[in-house]
Amino acid sequence: MFYKQAKAFPDGFLWGASTSSYQVEGAWNADGKCPSVQDLHEPPAGITDFKVASDHYHHMEEDVELMAELGLKAYRFSVSWSRVIPDGAGKVNEAGLAFYGRLVDALVAHDIVPVATMFHFDLPLALHENGGWAERATIDAFERYARVLFERLGDRVKHWLTINEQNVMVIHPGAMNPGRVPDQPELYQQSHNMFVASAKATLLLHEMWPDAKIGPAPNITAIYPASCDPRDVIAADNWEAIRCWNYLDVACFGHYNPLAWAYMEEKGCAPRIEPGDMELLAKAKPDYLGCNYYATATVAAAKNDGHDRAPRAGDQQVMLGEEGVYRGAENSSLTKTEYGWIIDAVGLRTTLRRIAGRYGLPILITENGLGAKDVLETDGIVHDPYRIDYLRRHFEQAQLAITDGVDLIGYCPWSFMDLVSTHQGYGKRYGFVYIDRGEEELGSLARIPKDSFRWYKGVIRSNGAEM
Repeated sequence: MFYKQAKAFPDGFLWGASTSSYQVEGAWNADGKCPSVQDLHEPPAGITDFKVASDHYHHMEEDVELMAELGLKAYRFSVSWSRVIPDGAGKVNEAGLAFYGRLVDALVAHDIVPVATMFHFDLPLALHENGGWAERATIDAFERYARVLFERLGDRVKHWLTINEQNVMVIHPGAMNPGRVPDQPELYQQSHNMFVASAKATLLLHEMWPDAKIGPAPNITAIYPASCDPRDVIAADNWEAIRCWNYLDVACFGHYNPLAWAYMEEKGCAPRIEPGDMELLAKAKPDYLGCNYYATATVAAAKNDGHDRAPRAGDQQVMLGEEGVYRGAENSSLTKTEYGWIIDAVGLRTTLRRIAGRYGLPILITENGLGAKDVLETDGIVHDPYRIDYLRRHFEQAQLAITDGVDLIGYCPWSFMDLVSTHQGYGKRYGFVYIDRGEEELGSLARIPKDSFRWYKGVIRSNGAEM
């Protein structure tokens, strides 16, 4: 639809930025923290691990000052479960919890809305060794963890996200399961248990803090058919339901998406559902939806010739294909980043429209950004016009989505500062702030605002009127 003039971004729009605990904090064993599964994850050769990362744990006050300088209205971060409850289920680590208390206090003091993610890929290792999300005991541990967070931070944190990219943990589970990749039946059981845990946390927050808001944060993207061949359309419907809608249908409607459930039955991976689970899921209603968006995907009909699943060394944005379901396809209308991710700003508008049309809830973009090989030039600045161009085009499409009627409440690009990319370390940088370190050499860990920092500051100051 074309408009004579796009609507302005609403007053109070949450212009923000995002990170996750294990990718920025470092201090992996400091002040009582115990390992998470990410501390056992072995990165590719030549890529750093997560032990120091950007050392946000020891630079938090400085980092929040930079957030304030940027003018952020919101900061989406995650809490490290194993920093707060080292074994996931036992004694609370007061030193670890105090760190998040100081972070929240600093944000609030600068009028930055804290948006706290409870779980972002970093399950406490002790829980993982006892079966992890496949075990019902982890649901109880998560509910207790939620209670601790709500009791200690709930007076100041009014925006919560339960689980980050649950769908990615099911579809691309390698980085979240050190030493062993679970089979599909176990992965879908893990997913069901995450749904139940999220529902319990949602109900608990509504009971303890009725003025607070909570929701999930899956990775959602519109799936395009490779052609107007009806078989390609069916393949796109298949994959969009399995990859995306199922994770919001359960959260919002309290039932599994029928296409996704048919897939699970066909593949023999439908989860065990305990008595009372579906009633609990139906009762727990999110207040808003997080959406991690990076790119759309294009798929074609499966050919069932043994080659539907393409070989790759990629990640969650690369469509693999699956016999009898879909085959990954190229989209000649779109370009790619140097790391092979599709760039589709218009696809953000498409995705937001589809989410809004299905669920009718406010949406917060919780991740979106461009990973690139940023270079600190001799003038002491990172010149990243490619990131500015990328975000400008996506912001413009977000504004058009608002004009379409989407209730978009905020936009938190990934990421505030450079952090450890799961697959490419510090070779692939996303931040508005450059961190002076490499893969092996820590460097000074100095924080250096990039050109995109100064540009985004103007966007925020004008509430999106100047891009």
